[in-house]
Amino acid sequence: MPRSSRGQRALRGSAPVFAALGDETRLAIVARLSAGGPRSISGLTEGTSVTRQAVTKHLHVLAGAGLVRGVRRGRERIWELEARRLEEARRYLAEISQGWDDALERLKKFVED
Repeated sequence: MPRSSRGQRALRGSAPVFAALGDETRLAIVARLSAGGPRSISGLTEGTSVTRQAVTKHLHVLAGAGLVRGVRRGRERIWELEARRLEEARRYLAEISQGWDDALERLKKFVED
C-alpha cells in the first residue's frame, strides 16, 4: 500500500473504480463503450443475453464510480465513458507496479552483493 498522502488519496479515489470494474458485466460494458463510443442501453444490450434492466443497474454503479455518464438525447439516454477516471486508475496501478519493480531491484542487489 502506498505510504505517501498522495498515494493514500489515489487509493481512496481509485477504490470505487476498481470495485465497479470487479464485475464481469460492468467490465464488458466499459469495454464496449471504450471500443464503440457512446451508446444507448439498447446498443449496449445488443448481441448479449443481459437484459436492459440489468444493464441499467450496472450503468448506475459505473456512474457512481465516475466511469460513465448518461446524457439525455430525445427519449433515450446515451452512455459514454469517462476516460479520466480510467486514466487515474491506470496511473495508480502504474505507481504500484513501480513500487514492486523497485522492491525487486533492491532484492536483486541484496542477493547479488
